[in-house]
Amino acid sequence: MIRVSRLTCAIGALLLASGVGAQDYPTKPITFVVPFAAGSATDQLARALGQSVSEQGKQAVVVDNKPGASGFLAAQFVAKASPDGHTVLITTNTTHAANEHLYKSMPYDPVKDFAPVTLLGKGGQIMIVNPKVEAKSVAEFVALAKKNPGKLTFGSGSSSSRIAGELLQQMAGIQVLHIPYKSNPLAITDLLGGQIDLMITDTSTGMPQVKSGKLRALGYSTQKRSAQLPEVPTIAEAGVKGYDMGYWFAAYVPAGTPPAVVARLNELLIHGVKSAAAKAFFDTAGSEMWTTSPDELAKFQAAETQKWGKVIKAAGIEPE
Repeated sequence: MIRVSRLTCAIGALLLASGVGAQDYPTKPITFVVPFAAGSATDQLARALGQSVSEQGKQAVVVDNKPGASGFLAAQFVAKASPDGHTVLITTNTTHAANEHLYKSMPYDPVKDFAPVTLLGKGGQIMIVNPKVEAKSVAEFVALAKKNPGKLTFGSGSSSSRIAGELLQQMAGIQVLHIPYKSNPLAITDLLGGQIDLMITDTSTGMPQVKSGKLRALGYSTQKRSAQLPEVPTIAEAGVKGYDMGYWFAAYVPAGTPPAVVARLNELLIHGVKSAAAKAFFDTAGSEMWTTSPDELAKFQAAETQKWGKVIKAAGIEPE
């Protein structure tokens, strides 16, 4: 009886501890770690979500930008954080679908080191050029690139941006020199300055420059035109038939985070995605909200990893 009582008490204590932790969560400020620089689409979404999660959880939410190394720094930081739900990776397909096909080795495992929480949204990208570039359409850019193989340049600060450019080269039969950046906003700066000729970037990063007339939009990366730029044709309808390359946002916490805490964070984030601040982001960024259960995100991530692997292999990109 004594052994049974002790075992019962031990199990009860563990359950109580787990229950209280989930019920009281969050118990301290939450850090949203973003793999890209301030001003990027992921950063903007993280800040919008942070407002709502902070209001709901009665705790501050701090956004910590750790750009560079294609998301390695941020992902590794979160993977090694305490698994208590107070350090959250707000990321994209870059860290959790594409990187393992772009690099021979990584300092984190996108599956084993994380517990999925929820998808947050998805969107398309815009193909933009410096006004000094003679091309005023996708077809004209393709023609210009064919006349000058390897002389035009494209910049990217995320895997979505890079693979979009690589896919364009593959499908259009052109050669454009790739210039890597730590984040898309940094590449935009050089595009504005004329140091590079082309970007295919998320709309929230590129659209303000297009609206102001500082950059020229040639096409949109998905099969459907952007509601924010209805006059801009899709890259597919503008001459590169079958072209389609979007991106997605998602939230992850360190592996080992209690399921009850993950479930509570899932609730907070899903409510946050529906907030006024998040809605404003999606409306202006040309993206759309998209939420899931943790299990649904895990299945989606597995399918996307295979998809991105096929695109990267078809583009002839060798792992670095």
